[in-house]
Amino acid sequence: MNDTASHHVAFRLAATLLTVAALAWKYLRAPKKRPLPARAWAGLAIILMAEICLYLEFRWVWIYFTPIVWTGYVLLVDGLIQSLRGESLLANSPRRFAKLAVWSVPLWLVFEAYNLRLENWAYVGLPRNPVLAGLGFVWSFATIWPAIFETAELFEALRPGRAPARAPSPRRAPGRATLLFLSLLGLVLLSVPLLLPSRAGRYLFGAVWLGFIPLLEPINYWRGGRSLLRELEQGSEATLVCFAISGVICGILWEFWNYWAQAKWVYVFPIGQGTKVFEMPLAGFLGFPVFAVECLVMFEFVGTIRRVISKRRENAWPAVAPES
Repeated sequence: MNDTASHHVAFRLAATLLTVAALAWKYLRAPKKRPLPARAWAGLAIILMAEICLYLEFRWVWIYFTPIVWTGYVLLVDGLIQSLRGESLLANSPRRFAKLAVWSVPLWLVFEAYNLRLENWAYVGLPRNPVLAGLGFVWSFATIWPAIFETAELFEALRPGRAPARAPSPRRAPGRATLLFLSLLGLVLLSVPLLLPSRAGRYLFGAVWLGFIPLLEPINYWRGGRSLLRELEQGSEATLVCFAISGVICGILWEFWNYWAQAKWVYVFPIGQGTKVFEMPLAGFLGFPVFAVECLVMFEFVGTIRRVISKRRENAWPAVAPES
């Protein structure tokens, strides 16, 4: 390894360790409501054992390192949240956690479909057996949304519990014209990269990372679902900030753990290939906060649509009173 490569690896490791150390420091200083549960210790053990097996070049860990280590991460973070709050997704809302894991797969496949056209990343080191490769894909994709949501909740739990100096100031509600404009903007952002020649569209994948937010968020707001616009209208930016920071943390860890795995993704888009941190060009890290917010908006959109369909079914098939 030459001096330049050694310097880059040292910088990458330092950035990752600094991120982990900052989170650990905030956790250790925060008040706890209960001891750390067993699944948190199990998650930490999974991460450490995966790292050791990776170093020892155990074949199956090399191949499935990403889903293994992220499974451990989700268990660890969920346990940290429970120790801070006294409750967590896995402990108190297992159905919501299951929905996050299940919907994580098709929601991520939306971006994989874009990548078929725009060719921004590729996978290397995969098993030749399509069943084993498919297992790795599904398992890995199923950890994306849980990791984002759990990390956002962890940061929310670590925030100081002091009452604000003043009450949030409500903002003006967005009108129909504003909501329509935002949705049309999202449609443009998601359409233009596909309509341009693929050689040009490859430069615009950033529009895809952003586009689902303005496309779907107005629908969440309009149909009464969980909405960032509504929270901003009420004077709160807490959810937006927590998910953006979650994107930063998960982005750093995604790239750190991916770098050492045998079965992994590599970025092939034609921007910043000379300034990589792990496998990601440096500028690409700017997309992680936006992506995390997009994960929230897309998942809440699924819930909004399900509620709308459920209400329509209830209206179409009203309950029949029992005969006396």
